[in-house]
Amino acid sequence: MRFLGHVVRFIVSALVLLVVGWIVPNFTIGGFWSALMLALVIALLGWVVEGIFGKKTTPFGRGIVGFIVSALVIWLAQFIVAGVSVSIIGAILAALVIGIIDLFLPVPTPFDAAK
Repeated sequence: MRFLGHVVRFIVSALVLLVVGWIVPNFTIGGFWSALMLALVIALLGWVVEGIFGKKTTPFGRGIVGFIVSALVIWLAQFIVAGVSVSIIGAILAALVIGIIDLFLPVPTPFDAAK
């Protein structure tokens, strides 16, 4: 069941990224598979940032630091995933829209899964 929960989380994250790509200018995603890979890369980059700097600076953290790190992770992920194009402003707006969507549709983070 734990594996299925991770699969569902990545599918929901990919759908959220597709919605964000539809709403936010300068943030384009080629399709569902690109969005799924982008969700995976964002999760992996967040894991690396957490390992280096600690839990408070991850994209899953709250506050301005988490917001800035989230925008930076989104911007960096475009260089890893084919079919994704993001400008700096697009990454900032995407981080803002993802934060707003997360208020209404919370997706459990790895920190919540550990509790």
